[in-house]
Amino acid sequence: MKQGDLVTRKSYGGDVIFRIEAISRYKSWLRGINYRLLADAPPADLEPVSSARIYKDEEAFQRSADESIRRFGETQKQTHKKGNSRVNPNKARQARSFFELPGKVLHLDGDPRYLRKCMELYKQLRVPAEGVHVHESAMPSVLYKLLPQSQPDIVVITGHDGLVKGQGQPDVMNLSNYKNSHNFVQAVKIARQYDRNRDSLVIIAGACQSHYEALLLAGANFASSPSRVLIHALDPLIVASRVSFTSIDDTIQISDIIHQTQSGLEGLGGIQTRGSFRLVLPKPQTHMES
Repeated sequence: MKQGDLVTRKSYGGDVIFRIEAISRYKSWLRGINYRLLADAPPADLEPVSSARIYKDEEAFQRSADESIRRFGETQKQTHKKGNSRVNPNKARQARSFFELPGKVLHLDGDPRYLRKCMELYKQLRVPAEGVHVHESAMPSVLYKLLPQSQPDIVVITGHDGLVKGQGQPDVMNLSNYKNSHNFVQAVKIARQYDRNRDSLVIIAGACQSHYEALLLAGANFASSPSRVLIHALDPLIVASRVSFTSIDDTIQISDIIHQTQSGLEGLGGIQTRGSFRLVLPKPQTHMES
């Protein structure tokens, strides 16, 4: 076994594929491939992953991405219909001339591989997004500098997380029992210092098993993980994209938006929030950006 190898853990029945980030004689540090999970294990507990298993997991990941695109396409059609209904129906030419202005996303990600996939998917979904790879521990300071420059409508703060293993069951309400939740919490607080209005700046924060309650109390609109379960790598993107294309006239239906994720209400939750999507009428002669 060496750094970069793909492995599973025997003690967990090989449920999740990890990449070895670092390895010593007695301990290995692992990052999930399709789940935003940090873990560690003794090298003896690791098992190499077959090419067939890797292919199967990649296929499953792509299917979930394709399904997300399909669902999102349906949402965009509904948004377009609502846009037409909000302009004068007696003026067909005018109804065709409005301009769609979805909310802008600033996506901070602790994993460069996930960030690349997310940026590709944002582009496919026509969501204006800026992505930055930054280690979870540096997110608060980086966000402090980026927010005034980027001026986003939506901030995604994600990467990897997990409960720290110890003797017995960890106290899930103790923030110190998480590998990165404290970093996410500090980043959310920085974002809320920049803009305290939860509708003008929507924050989506957390990763696998993150401290859901602490993130909401810090100021997040949506957070993981209410049941301390694993969340899919694309789940934060799905929520951000739905917010981006939900009208500012509408309150997001929490159960609806969360049920479109792979993890569901066990993996993500949130508070009542308005969308960030706006209509411009008449359509500008030059291109506009949020």
